[in-house]
Amino acid sequence: MVAFGKKLKDRQIQEWQGYYINYKLMKKKVKQYSNQIKAGALDRRHVLKDFSRMLDNQIERIVLFMLEQQGVLASRISELNKQQDSLQEQPDISKITELREAYRNVGRDLLKLLFFVEINAIGLRKILKKFDKRFGYRFTDYYVKTRANHPYSQLQQVFKHVGLGAVVGAISRNLADLQDRQGSYLSIYDQPSLPLQDSVVDSMQAAVDRLSHSTNFLNFLAQHALIMQEEFPTPVEEQVDDQRYHFMSLLLNLANTFLYMVNTYIIVPTADDYSMSLGAAATVCGIVIGAMAIAQIFSSVYFSAWSNRSYFRPLVFSSIVLFVGNIMYALAYDLQSIPVLLLGRIFCGLGSARAVNRRYISDCVPLKIRMQASAGFVSASALGMACGPALAGLLQTNFKIYKFTFNQDTLPGWLMAFAWLIYLIWLWISFREPATETEVNTGPQESANNENDALEKGVTQPLLLKAEDHQQDDENDQEYDESEEAPEESRQPANSLAEAYSLLTPSVKVQLLIYFMLKYAMEILLSESSVVTTYYFGWSTGTVAIFLACLGLTVLPINVVVGSYISNMFQDRQILLASEIMVLLGILGSFHVVSPYTVPQYVISGLIMFVAAEVLEGVNLSLLSRVMSSRLSRGTYNGGLLSTEAGTIARVIADATITLAGYLGQSRLLNVTLLPSLLICVASIIATCYTYNSLY
Repeated sequence: MVAFGKKLKDRQIQEWQGYYINYKLMKKKVKQYSNQIKAGALDRRHVLKDFSRMLDNQIERIVLFMLEQQGVLASRISELNKQQDSLQEQPDISKITELREAYRNVGRDLLKLLFFVEINAIGLRKILKKFDKRFGYRFTDYYVKTRANHPYSQLQQVFKHVGLGAVVGAISRNLADLQDRQGSYLSIYDQPSLPLQDSVVDSMQAAVDRLSHSTNFLNFLAQHALIMQEEFPTPVEEQVDDQRYHFMSLLLNLANTFLYMVNTYIIVPTADDYSMSLGAAATVCGIVIGAMAIAQIFSSVYFSAWSNRSYFRPLVFSSIVLFVGNIMYALAYDLQSIPVLLLGRIFCGLGSARAVNRRYISDCVPLKIRMQASAGFVSASALGMACGPALAGLLQTNFKIYKFTFNQDTLPGWLMAFAWLIYLIWLWISFREPATETEVNTGPQESANNENDALEKGVTQPLLLKAEDHQQDDENDQEYDESEEAPEESRQPANSLAEAYSLLTPSVKVQLLIYFMLKYAMEILLSESSVVTTYYFGWSTGTVAIFLACLGLTVLPINVVVGSYISNMFQDRQILLASEIMVLLGILGSFHVVSPYTVPQYVISGLIMFVAAEVLEGVNLSLLSRVMSSRLSRGTYNGGLLSTEAGTIARVIADATITLAGYLGQSRLLNVTLLPSLLICVASIIATCYTYNSLY
């Protein structure tokens, strides 16, 4: 694995070599500044002025060349438009075909230009991060704000690319007009949703999307999945993605995600009643709910390792184990056995294939739709979380068939067992095991198409240059010269959880602490809701189910608001801290201090806590995906596994807290379980403030 400077040099288009950012020179300049400041030969003000002028010159050269190339492309399109106008009077099929190919050639040249802009933008982002890291100064914040908001900003040309968008639109429109539409006179402006089947247009649009500076809802939602990606995948790797992709297999992975979340939350409204019917205390529901999370701590590791070799077999195993676990959960009622009940939930946790679901999206879904697939993963989880309690509320019946009881306690188990059986059959029929990368790479390839394929793919990492990006400097980044290669072992995936943990920087550990806190607080709220509302308000199972379903249904609307609006108005760290404070207020409002404890107090405080935790989760994982070491983007012990383990351990401790607090009596349950949430939340706020203050 080579350093970024070497990659930049290797990926440059030879005839444009003199117009790229001079990354090597600027990196050496940063080192020179550092040495001169230490020797007392320069002051910081001189360094900032000199470095700003150097950056301005670099960006100006890039922008002027980009505008020149845009003009060349615009002239070519103008000439082709004249040819197209002449064909309107005397249509000629062969000439129309030639004209379409000419437009595609312009599109391929535009992809070269988009590729040029993207590589320069990545280089600019990296050199700014290096400067901030070396001098401990918020230079990125200053530089981006002063340049991006200026009316004569050249930085805007790089990241807003209005002119490039116009060229993309011209090529797309003309290709659409030349496409056979069975006599239709409608243009792409009349039917913007009408798909244009052309690989060049798809590649251009994907490249423009990657260059987008502003955060959108889909991007924000996708980052909830924490599906790690490497910064500089090669075109060959992208071709592998296309060949391994199978839509039905992706749909089966999302269905697995949905069903597992339904399975997790469908028992929450009735777990206390089930425990009492077997002779245990109502607060044993904490252990019943948490048994699934305990098993998931271990299943996440072996499923993550298993997905290195196969996706189909882990999903089959998961379905069988979940089928057996739900059968055991349902039979525990007639057997009058708490151990069978707990064993059934443990089996369900051992069938958690979320690591496989994440890994499939990361490894087998093409980059051009990976964001949509990641957003689908999060949406499936949110929908399952809402549907679980809602289904429990509908299963209010009681009858027997032979010796088997079907009531509100057992029906969740029977229903989920049937669902997993149907899923297993669907999986067996429709899932296609992706070919290994070796098999794909050794397949026949046409060398004539390699160059065009590479151009149409381009660089894949979305550009994350925002005003706040400098605060997430990768502390594991090392200073390499372009001629040097990083040791291979320094870029290898982690081989154990301990090694993965050793790769975490202080800022990443704070992000994981925040993730732990929000999962703990949410689990306390959800798992004890049935016991608390029954004790204080006398709610029925149906009422509890409606309350939990309404909480689950807030997930997607909240993400729409945050992803589309709030994240464009405020920096991520500001949203992060504000969300933590709102979680704290929700926890404080939930304490039973003044009698009587009312429904509005519980519902409003719970809603504030839950919504703030959802916002916090999205922003936190968004930051986490950007600051985590690249070595955690692949392998068994990856960033997704670490976040899953942190969240699962939080849920286990929360559920255990509910059961232990039950020994003090239901009257004290609420306050006793909220106290750890309060302490952890305060600790996370202090850690956040300390971390970001030290960075600035």
